[in-house]
Amino acid sequence: MRKDESETIIREMLPYLNNLNLMRLKTILNNLVTTKTEFKSKYDNKNLLKKYFAAKRAEGCSEKSLKYYKVTITKALIEIDKNAREVSTDELRNYLMTYQEVHCSSKVTIDNIRRILSSFFNWLEDEDYIIKSPIRRIHKVKVATTVKETYSDEELEKLRDSCTNVRDLAMIDFLASTGMRVGELVLLNRSDINFQERECIVFGKGNKERIAYFDARAKLHLRKYLNERHDNHEALFVSLRAEHERLTISGVESRLKKLGQKIGIAKVYPHKFRRTLATKAIDKGMPIEQLQQLLGHKRIDTTLHYAMVKQQNVKIAHRKYIG
Repeated sequence: MRKDESETIIREMLPYLNNLNLMRLKTILNNLVTTKTEFKSKYDNKNLLKKYFAAKRAEGCSEKSLKYYKVTITKALIEIDKNAREVSTDELRNYLMTYQEVHCSSKVTIDNIRRILSSFFNWLEDEDYIIKSPIRRIHKVKVATTVKETYSDEELEKLRDSCTNVRDLAMIDFLASTGMRVGELVLLNRSDINFQERECIVFGKGNKERIAYFDARAKLHLRKYLNERHDNHEALFVSLRAEHERLTISGVESRLKKLGQKIGIAKVYPHKFRRTLATKAIDKGMPIEQLQQLLGHKRIDTTLHYAMVKQQNVKIAHRKYIG
């Protein structure tokens, strides 16, 4: 009930009630108005989102992920222009369709938005803010599977030969032998490296700690690089400039891109090293569970997306086990 409605009722009842009863009626109506206002404030989108992100933060979600979730969910709720508890399946479906048309987004992007909205509305259902999540009837977007590229042995050698300084050589060997994420690489410090065991401590997604391993070639070039450095910076990889700041993700990406352009190899980027290692490991018979641990994946499904078995090996396996 709104305040103006409350005042209308009181005016209409003036001829029929004495002052005492009118005061009682006014008190009751004011309480109803106040209660409804407080109720709306308690369950508005701002408060619901605040509670949702507090819950996700308690579950260990990284701030980077939470920031991405917040932008995605907030944008959807503003566009639909409704309280989250009143949003319908059709409104969500229309939002996804319109978003794809306006932004010319890929199916992968739309499914990511669907997945994030699903997390929010399913949480509302689990916490009894709504009876049933409106996004349950919106199924996963089917995406065509594409075979993503990996580096060939020849391409890796060309990249190594193109290096004009030992830092770039050590960086390429390190990425190729550990398969770590570029974000993990730039966070490494000298103290994280164990040269004797050829291993290092890595902080992956969600601040999860794991051990990554590197080969003898990476060990030799990394040691040479560190011995040639004259700075005292704790970072494992630093910029080539005299200030020697910690190397950034964009710095690594830019350097690899330039090396690729120099020798005529298209699409040279850090993540391709990770995919190459995963594919090579599977081709050589590494159990998928061990590869999952090596790459630091929470779910084995993610590991399977990285590991693309070469067709030639499928042919050999067919002849061995079936033909």
